[in-house]
Amino acid sequence: MSGRARLALCAAAATLMTSCALLPLVSPATWYFQAVFLVLVQTGVGAVTRRVPLARTLTLACQALVTLLLLTLFCARSYAVAGFVPGPQAFRYFAELLDSGSDQVAQYAIPAPLTPGIRLMLVGGVALIGLAVDALAVTFRSAAPAGLPLLALYSVAAGLADGGAAWLWFLLASAGYLMLLLAEGRDRLSQWGRVFGGSGGAQARGDGGTTAPVRTGRRIGALALGVAVVVPLALPTLDGGLLDAAGAGVGQGTGGGTISAVNPLVSLRDSLNTDDDRQVLSYRTSTEDTQDMYLRIVALDDFDGTTWRPAQRHIEDVPGTFPDPAGLARDVRRDEIRTRIAAADTYAQDWLPMPYPASGVDVDGKWRYEPVGRTLVGDHGQTTKGARYTVRSLVVQPTARRLATAPAPPAELEREFTKVPASLPDVVAEKAAEVTKGAHNHYEQAVKLQDWFALNGGFTYDTQVEVGSGSGAIARFLRDKRGFCVHFSFAMASMARTLGIPARVAVGFTPGTAQADGSMSVGLRDAHAWPELYFEGVGWTRFEPTPNRGTTPEYTRTRTPAGEESKAPEATESASATASTEPSADESCSPDQKRLQACPAESALAGAASHDDGPPWWQIAGLAALVLLVLVVPLLPMLWRQRRRAARLGGHGRGEHETAGHALAVWQEVMDSAWDLGIVPDDSLTPRRTAERIVRLGGLGGGAAEAMHRLASAVEAVLYAPRPRPVAGVARDARVVLGALRAAVGGGARLRAAVAPRSVRRVMWAVAERWAGLRAAVRARVPSVPRRAQG
Repeated sequence: MSGRARLALCAAAATLMTSCALLPLVSPATWYFQAVFLVLVQTGVGAVTRRVPLARTLTLACQALVTLLLLTLFCARSYAVAGFVPGPQAFRYFAELLDSGSDQVAQYAIPAPLTPGIRLMLVGGVALIGLAVDALAVTFRSAAPAGLPLLALYSVAAGLADGGAAWLWFLLASAGYLMLLLAEGRDRLSQWGRVFGGSGGAQARGDGGTTAPVRTGRRIGALALGVAVVVPLALPTLDGGLLDAAGAGVGQGTGGGTISAVNPLVSLRDSLNTDDDRQVLSYRTSTEDTQDMYLRIVALDDFDGTTWRPAQRHIEDVPGTFPDPAGLARDVRRDEIRTRIAAADTYAQDWLPMPYPASGVDVDGKWRYEPVGRTLVGDHGQTTKGARYTVRSLVVQPTARRLATAPAPPAELEREFTKVPASLPDVVAEKAAEVTKGAHNHYEQAVKLQDWFALNGGFTYDTQVEVGSGSGAIARFLRDKRGFCVHFSFAMASMARTLGIPARVAVGFTPGTAQADGSMSVGLRDAHAWPELYFEGVGWTRFEPTPNRGTTPEYTRTRTPAGEESKAPEATESASATASTEPSADESCSPDQKRLQACPAESALAGAASHDDGPPWWQIAGLAALVLLVLVVPLLPMLWRQRRRAARLGGHGRGEHETAGHALAVWQEVMDSAWDLGIVPDDSLTPRRTAERIVRLGGLGGGAAEAMHRLASAVEAVLYAPRPRPVAGVARDARVVLGALRAAVGGGARLRAAVAPRSVRRVMWAVAERWAGLRAAVRARVPSVPRRAQG
């Protein structure tokens, strides 16, 4: 087997060994066999195309094409031409699978089920990493950088895993990478031949043992493996579900930035059934009526047919007074209240819970304001952990008449918040039209939707139902009629959009439980999701479609015609009428609900809660040391060569006793610098022939060629004269030669010579020689044990 074929197999093996770290994350692990087949096929394609031979870019393109065809065959066969040729439908299906897979990763605890979306992410991700490793290590002959995609693959697995046999996966990944480096070293070594310097480092030992660079590589690999085992002990770890925390990407500076589209509904189903209903917030408010005191965290306004998530928005500094809420007319009754909120030290997440709509916030820390959702998000790691803050907010009290006679919303707002993707099943719009039949306006349609979900639609509140994803998740919920607040809010908001009503989903907490001292306590089980619908003149308005959760808004408790005002609103059965006096969802849970574990125990943001008090100082120091190591290690060859060059060409060698050492050191520097620039030294030539070779290969002429020949004469005098005498200008001639060699090559070659000098290999050879000498000395001093006579 050729050296390159061996290297290709080692690259494939390294990828597959590293991908084993993903095995504990998903069950069953049948996806791994598809990944193995795909990586081996793309390795074979690379080997064939390199033997043709094709250009490097064409080799990479052939491998990528075959990988795409196989992925289509495995994951999108029914959408492809002839079952494996991808077309527009196949690419759209791939996009849907990736979207659903990313959502499913956020929903399931380890091990997650092997859904089509997760399978595509795993098999496609391993194939992509395998392609990158093969391209770097084999096609472009640079195995060391191939460790970066392997590290990325292992880091994802290690960050999501929950311990267990993590050490085994680390050893497999490390062994794969070291095997790849060793294979590349052997392949390169077979092409070196004899290298100038007489160290013997590049030659095989006479006794048939391994070469010095190979032995050194093994020892360096063992040392690196040991360091890699120790360093992670000083780093923070990730634990929990597949994605057990929600974050926000925040721009820097004081005048702008964006907030990324990150879904805060993470590890939801597991949190719904938690027995640990610890307090996350407590508050005191200036109003006595707390039944509508929903503490809103974030608005999910980007709907892709699969799920709802916060859209990417512009953020800015927190204003002293917030602007008036969008769409709220001045003649609508409103009262301003003040609420003092305290977050528990164990509750740390990026969004700041506040009553909606807030008109001002007094809070310490690095917070930014997102004006569309009227939310505050932490900047540069700022979280709610232990936060104490005061919120001024409005209690908006619209009437049913005002909502029923609301004019059309602004065109831009209506266009953005009524968008429905083509992938949404038709049954959603059909059911919305059926339920709201006979309604005269958007308000009546919204109330009919709310009452259908909460009262007369036959729906059951059940926290054991999977969150669900994909374009058919809402359709399945409408068919099965079982779910919790996420299902109800997502479905109502989606159906409202099909009717032309601007809609979004809000996430936060219900009012909580009244305490004896007059404060309110909010626990994990009080977390909730609800739809917000927009009515011009009132703005974004809360509805409550989830049975047995929260309170039904007063402005929806009426069945009077749109043209009449209800003086005594009739409460519907869509929510508990006693929620204001007994807001605790747990207390309102019936015995049957407790038996079925269907109590309202949801915690939509429990995944964002954390017991982490921040990494201790020793972890921070370890992380800083690792960052320093990553920054400094790549520069070590350049720093060593600069120091070495300065020492060789420095102002020594003035006396006769230093003549020989000085001349040979200068000559060695010229040889090493020429090697760094691409002229491999040949120690089989005399100094004079070596000078002629460098003049020819380096394109030297004039004074540079003369300086090179003078250096050769000085070295010959040192080597052959009975008593060497000092030669003036040796270092000066060397600088002339080096300047001419650098001028004769391109900028890329000069950069390579400076950053990754080839002559650094002499360090490995020197270390190997010293180690061999040390071992020989130890063996010479330790008496050998005579062999026992064999009878």
